[in-house]
Amino acid sequence: MFKKLFGKKEEPVKTIQMVAPLSGTAVSLSKVPDPVFSEKMMGDGIAIEPSDGIVAAPVDGEIIQVFPTKHAVGIRAKNGAEILIHIGLETVSLQGEGFETHVKQGDTVKAGDKLVSFDIETISEKAKSTITPIIITNTDQAASLEVLAQGTVDRGVTPILQITFD
Repeated sequence: MFKKLFGKKEEPVKTIQMVAPLSGTAVSLSKVPDPVFSEKMMGDGIAIEPSDGIVAAPVDGEIIQVFPTKHAVGIRAKNGAEILIHIGLETVSLQGEGFETHVKQGDTVKAGDKLVSFDIETISEKAKSTITPIIITNTDQAASLEVLAQGTVDRGVTPILQITFD
């Protein structure tokens, strides 16, 4: 009766599984042609060589940053993981050209919600690469991070990473 009236105390979410925010081919961070990502200076994660120009939320969470140049988005997952999705390499120099954001800072999103759309041809022509790193920027606080994907991934479907915080 006591539990029925007051309910069970909800345990904080500790482990989350991220799904691919883009469709394409999963690539190890070590293969990203930029040392900031390949040497994990910003954190650990995975990269995707996109096959189309849509980026979706990889987890349920809150948008904590939308870069003014629209080339990157930050999300905080329910377990505290802070995720940076950086579309392409050296894309900040495009000053937003070829990008359209569909969210703003403070928005709550569900896995699969559209975050950014981009013109993959413009990025291919004007940036160093379309490869898109997905980084857990607070990896140093994680108990574990496991890469789940390799090869072809489908946006909103294929699990790519599992992250646990204590």
